[in-house]
Amino acid sequence: MIIPVLSRFASMPFLRALLIAVSAAGLCVWLNTPLPWMIGPIIATAAARMAGIDLQAPVQVREAGQWAIGTALGLYFTPAVLHVLSSYVGTIVLGVVFAMLLGIGAGWLLHRLTGVDRTTAFFAMATGGASEMATQGERHGAQVDRVAAAHSLRIMLVVVIIPFGFKFAGVHGMDPYVQGAKVVLLPGLLALIALTCCGALLLRRLNWPNAWVIGPLIVAIGLTAFEVNLSALPQWMINCGQLFIGVSLGTRFTPAFLHTAPRYLAGVALCSISAILVAAGFGLLLAAWSGIHPATAILATSPGGIAEMSLTAKTLQLGVPIVTAFHVTRMATLVLSIGPLFRLIKFIKSWSII
Repeated sequence: MIIPVLSRFASMPFLRALLIAVSAAGLCVWLNTPLPWMIGPIIATAAARMAGIDLQAPVQVREAGQWAIGTALGLYFTPAVLHVLSSYVGTIVLGVVFAMLLGIGAGWLLHRLTGVDRTTAFFAMATGGASEMATQGERHGAQVDRVAAAHSLRIMLVVVIIPFGFKFAGVHGMDPYVQGAKVVLLPGLLALIALTCCGALLLRRLNWPNAWVIGPLIVAIGLTAFEVNLSALPQWMINCGQLFIGVSLGTRFTPAFLHTAPRYLAGVALCSISAILVAAGFGLLLAAWSGIHPATAILATSPGGIAEMSLTAKTLQLGVPIVTAFHVTRMATLVLSIGPLFRLIKFIKSWSII
């Protein structure tokens, strides 16, 4: 009786993805890899998907993962932390400017290496959210499938390379910041879940990007800043958040992904790795100038996503509020300015030709 039920569940694309992801996460926990609940699912589901196995992750799965991470991160923003962050406003602005220049430079390099049109290259290498950059690129005539493929590959490379690099370098446990709420209290947890979900739904209604990260993050920050410590988030919820994000990222790698112009994908990989190295160098310079710990500065300036990089900081205990503040500010600025920035660059280019 049980075996047929399990067999039927395993035949469902999402449940099959979940089974593969949980198995991979368990293996990574046993191997003591960094971010086992995210890296294991990403690699395993991506490999299975490209091998032709039908795996799917509904959008609600990624949203649930983003909610867990956004809420957990917001609990770090105590009054003392906000006071410290206020001294880093200039540093964060420099980080945003650098991220924009890095995307422009990587886009130029991708165009030169692969011959892909400049519009596609620009939006493929812009260090914003994948869905937002694909949408913006479509408005300006970019090849949406190639933009989406580039961002999927970039995020996967960042999520794998940086945590493993830090692990091999022995970087861990230097974060002086702690959560405002340290104990899980069921009534408070239920209230926290309700309030943060309301924040996410409100921002989604307003068409904000990454609403299920930013909404819960803003609500949790507001509560923590005013010392309303309802409850900590159970570790199993955070692990599930990592797993859901990993599954959502991994299932983007369809069988068609491997056939997407090998030269283009190789160029994206080279440009992404180059961007990671350049960003790491900039992070070290920023650390020397600002006094931020070098590892925290590298995470803060890396070309990754909000949830992935902030989660890496949380797992490795590397300045979670600072990393989160950098990436949230960068994402918001890029989403709002990427269209006008592209038009400005296009105008300057046409003017220089004349």
